[in-house]
Amino acid sequence: MASKGSGVSFSRKSYRLTSDAKVTGIVHEKLLSDYLHRVFSSPDQRSPAATSRKPLNFQNLPEHLDQLLQVDNADEESQGQDEGRLGPSTVVLDHTGGFEGLLLVDDDLLGVIGHSNFGTIRSTTCVYKGKWLYEVLISSQGLMQIGWCTINCRFNQEEGVGDTHNSYAYDGNRVRKWNVTTTNYGKAWAAGDIVSCLIDLDDGTLSFCLNGVSLGTAFENLSRGLGMAYFPAISLSFKESVAFNFGSRPLRYPVAGYRPLQDPPQADLVRAQRLLGCFRTVLTVELDPVEGRLVEKESSEWQLQGQPTILLTLAHIFHRFAPLLRMVYLVEAVLMSFLLAVVETGTPAKTQSVVHQVLDLLWLFMEEYEVQDCLKQLMMSLLRLYRFSPIVPDLSLQIHYLRLTIAILKHEKSRKFLLSNVLFDVLRSVVFFYIKSPLRVEEAGLQELIPTTWWPHRSSREGKDGKEVKEETAEERLRRRAYERGCQRLKKRIEVVEELQVQILKLLLNNKDDNGGEASRYIFLTKFRKFLQENASGRGNMPMLCPPEYMVCFLHRLISALRYYWDEYKASNPRASFSEEAYIPPQIFYNGKVDYFDLQRLGGLLSHLRKTLKDDLASKANILIDPLELQAATMDDLDEDEDGELAPAAAQRPMQALAMGGALPLPRPGWLSSPTLGRANRFLSTAAMSLMTPRRPLSTSDKVKVRTLSAEQRTREDIEGSPWNEGLLLGRLPEEPEQPLTENSLLEVLDGAIMMYNLSVHQQLGKMVGVSDDVNEYAMALRDTEDKIRRCPKWRKDILAELTKSQKVFSEKLDHLSRRLAWVHATLYSQEKMLDIYWLLRVCLRTIEHGDRTGSLFAFMPEFYLSVAINSYSALKNYFGPVHSMEELPGYEETLTRLAAILAKHFADTRIIGTDIRDSLMQALASYVCYPHSLRAVERIPEEQRIAMVRNLLAPYEQRPWAQTNWILVRLWRGCGFGYRYTRLPHLLKTKPEDANLPSLQKPCPSTLLQQHMADLLRQGPDVAPSFLNSVLNQLNWAFSEFIGMIQEIQQAAERLERNFVDSRQLKVCATCFDLSVSLLRVLEMTITLVPEIFLDWTRPTSEMLLRRLAQLLNQVLNRVTAERNLFDRVVTLRLPGLESVDHYPILVAVTGILVQLLVHGPASGIERATSVLLADPCFQLRSICYLLGQSEPPAPGTALPAPDRKRFSLQSYTDYISAEELAQVGQMLAHLTSASAQAAAASLPTSEEDLCPICYAHPISAVFQPCGHKSCKACINQHLMNNKDCFFCKATIVSVEDWEKSATASSTTSSAA
Repeated sequence: MASKGSGVSFSRKSYRLTSDAKVTGIVHEKLLSDYLHRVFSSPDQRSPAATSRKPLNFQNLPEHLDQLLQVDNADEESQGQDEGRLGPSTVVLDHTGGFEGLLLVDDDLLGVIGHSNFGTIRSTTCVYKGKWLYEVLISSQGLMQIGWCTINCRFNQEEGVGDTHNSYAYDGNRVRKWNVTTTNYGKAWAAGDIVSCLIDLDDGTLSFCLNGVSLGTAFENLSRGLGMAYFPAISLSFKESVAFNFGSRPLRYPVAGYRPLQDPPQADLVRAQRLLGCFRTVLTVELDPVEGRLVEKESSEWQLQGQPTILLTLAHIFHRFAPLLRMVYLVEAVLMSFLLAVVETGTPAKTQSVVHQVLDLLWLFMEEYEVQDCLKQLMMSLLRLYRFSPIVPDLSLQIHYLRLTIAILKHEKSRKFLLSNVLFDVLRSVVFFYIKSPLRVEEAGLQELIPTTWWPHRSSREGKDGKEVKEETAEERLRRRAYERGCQRLKKRIEVVEELQVQILKLLLNNKDDNGGEASRYIFLTKFRKFLQENASGRGNMPMLCPPEYMVCFLHRLISALRYYWDEYKASNPRASFSEEAYIPPQIFYNGKVDYFDLQRLGGLLSHLRKTLKDDLASKANILIDPLELQAATMDDLDEDEDGELAPAAAQRPMQALAMGGALPLPRPGWLSSPTLGRANRFLSTAAMSLMTPRRPLSTSDKVKVRTLSAEQRTREDIEGSPWNEGLLLGRLPEEPEQPLTENSLLEVLDGAIMMYNLSVHQQLGKMVGVSDDVNEYAMALRDTEDKIRRCPKWRKDILAELTKSQKVFSEKLDHLSRRLAWVHATLYSQEKMLDIYWLLRVCLRTIEHGDRTGSLFAFMPEFYLSVAINSYSALKNYFGPVHSMEELPGYEETLTRLAAILAKHFADTRIIGTDIRDSLMQALASYVCYPHSLRAVERIPEEQRIAMVRNLLAPYEQRPWAQTNWILVRLWRGCGFGYRYTRLPHLLKTKPEDANLPSLQKPCPSTLLQQHMADLLRQGPDVAPSFLNSVLNQLNWAFSEFIGMIQEIQQAAERLERNFVDSRQLKVCATCFDLSVSLLRVLEMTITLVPEIFLDWTRPTSEMLLRRLAQLLNQVLNRVTAERNLFDRVVTLRLPGLESVDHYPILVAVTGILVQLLVHGPASGIERATSVLLADPCFQLRSICYLLGQSEPPAPGTALPAPDRKRFSLQSYTDYISAEELAQVGQMLAHLTSASAQAAAASLPTSEEDLCPICYAHPISAVFQPCGHKSCKACINQHLMNNKDCFFCKATIVSVEDWEKSATASSTTSSAA
């Protein structure tokens, strides 16, 4: 081990303890004796007279040390005192018999996770006399009952500790105490708190403390006497977790007069403290052989110079100190306390110097296994202290723990050992990057930091045009500015902690420390990849997952460190790219160098892609897939491999007990249990693909064969490459630039960061928005209460008192929430965090664009890249406002356009086969066209891409998710249709204008450009419009029929005498079918408006058929909705929750819009054809058209429209949403149909039943099929031939359809069936 201070290398074997007096370099006897007496002075006699003390040298030093470390008999005997306690001296959880339900217990038998409804477990030791306590470290703040019970208590899945006699519990989730009955008690706990459970069996009382603060006596008059002994116990619900400290570690909050259940190693503690005193003296005293005296120095200035006297002195100290430093209790109580004192009293430079010297000496004088155990326990204690420290105003505790962590990790040998064996294997090191949010703002000092609170006064109500936000008063402006200043003070303090966390990651990502071994960055990459795999493969298995709140903080710190190293590399390599231009080269996805586990690729499973695209890999990327690998890389083989790995571990533990309910000491099972022993030993791994290292440059014809390497087998050359190997970038396509973006290892870190966002970061960002939502709800409640106080009569003092009380409650809650919101904004939604997410979005966009250029190889890209692009944009738009706006971000317009181009191209990309990601793309595009800014971005993409997008939207709806496509088309039309400009459902605003919780719609933002593209495409080609409209009409028929069937079931359930509840899922499906019907009608309205000739130009072969089908469906809808006292009316009258959108207005205005376009706006010939088809339909009823205007009969010709009957539906009642011009058009249409209907009735001749179509019995026979000769009307056969070529009756294949008239002997027109 080399001492960095001296530059001299020392071997610990050179300084074994020896009794040889002829050791060279030892100072003269008097100076040596003075030095040894100074170092090894007795604690009760620090400065004895030099003449009275015995001379010391290295021969008699062992004897002197034995006397120095001799512990009083009282200290020795104190460890054996068991009076008042029964059970093993080492107290753990009783996982063999003292439990109920299913629980997961850590290897150390101190951490536990609930794995059933309400599992219970107790300790192995009980107490019957005296005063005792233990501590519980709360890892999750859910439903738990912590306390004491007797051995006779019987628990089950519903009743736990505190629910039976002689069991007592505190529940910080519900803030209550339990002993058969329950009452309010204590404070709410949060994850990261420590609960102390105290029992006084001398006085018969029981109490609790939260973070060292007493909550008061909880229970008195406990049962005592013969057979009454109390066990520590806990009951916890599913996924809740805690860690116990019975005394195996120093208590965080000891209480005078109370003993921990497990005695501390008192004698060893005394010895360790004395040895530490000797060690500290060595660091502060220096020998001056020239002057022959001892010199006092600062410990930070001390350096190991190779003096034999000092080396031998230290060897004697560590000979006795080293075994003690392997004990958990002593590491935390002695070594940790010493190092923290150094941190608290010194500057960062002095702290680093002392810690570095201490670690050098540990590695020099202790056996390797000893120093490794010591470092492991040291980091465990440090992590535990950081995680379970209370939030104080200046965050000083967290700062000290992080500074010490940095000082330790700056020591190269210690850092590499911890990275390789501890940080990601034994510890949950991600905890170091987390800043927990305080549940109790007063204890965190937020009241002092933010003395003035403020919350936005936003109105969520919207009427016809939306209400303007009330202008800010001068007082409110002052409050807001004071609040913002407080938020800035808080943010600056949090930034200090964040910067320290970034420094830790910079140390772990250091790749310059490869002297004599692997650099830290490559060790980190291996562990980081395992961490990602564990979280990606363990979804649904909570013990294996990193909590989302930890993942968010880890991601932001990782991005900061990553961009630091990225730009540092750019500074020394001008040809590289800045981090602002970062992306992942596409070859990483298909060359097998990076393992993506079992994550889905865009084109499906990796094994499938490697088989189907092996020729493309060979021709484009010069990569050959080994045939043996192709055979082995199947999912079944991977499953068998995983089972094989788990078999030895499973054989060690009685796993069959898991099915029956048991407490199993699983190997370090999870995040939420022990704060440090959180990670499972077993690791479900799949083979990582890598490439053989070629020994010469690759030409275009050279092929590289793939073979498998595990993550641990990869070397620096496999990642970074060499002069003859491109490392991670092997398989570069000609389209990709030759110059490197950055170091390959940083590309893998960036890839992992994007995966982290997909795993849980986006979910957590959405979850924490709930705090802002709570503020808005309470602010609205406070405003309503203040309004009521102003309106309350002064003589109603009782009501005024209640309202004043409510006002106070709401104000206090808002004060608390606004301060908590400031913390959330500083840690999650600050401008810097927004820029991190924005950077990830831009990285994903560039990566997708580069991947798209690879053609078929684009299928190798993992799905999560598209998911992160979609979700990060959603987060920026929805989660960071209103404090920060996405529009303020640099390059905002360009980014919107690039994302629009990706969504427009890939929502129907045949290379993407996963249904989930295709649905996500479709939903993202549907959301994109809802907002003016993003819709304008869609309009800015190249024209070819816009036309291709609209063409894909107009593809037939069958065999694809048509509903989302239809929503997109509807949103392009909203604002242009008949009465289609509302942002709240008009029928609800008429009945409940004051209800602010009504469903809200986006403001209309139609796109005339995309509408024009749609019109052009429908005019082109003979098959585009018929196939599209045929599918729309089919889906409309299905959706409306399903809706009618469901409301029949709902009506029947409502009419039964017995009390019935309609399933909420059925109501939701019913409302969805109604909304789909309306949206399909709106698409038909848009089509008829843009391209009326599709229906009205009968020179087109399918126009008449489409018009007849349309008329049939419109009449069906009108008849069902407008019939007097019909089923639809009765269901609307019920106003069931979930069916708010179901009403006459939405569907009738959509139908009216279609009819007006056909019968008013069309050309004269078209109006005539539409009128004849509509009237010819047997379902047509003029009464349904009159219903639109609130009339039962049509008005007399030439008269004005009468005033609407308020008891009846009428479009005239919605003048806020329907213009006078539109109402006039409806009147014109009604007059036209009234006149045409009268004329048709006068001219119609009776038709015999024999001449009616045998299919529909509505129209006369007009077509004959060839060659079979069967007959029907044209409408029926044309509709049938859209989907089937077989005859209705004989199933013969129809070759042609000919016109048929009863008096005719030959056909006059022939049309092909095809």
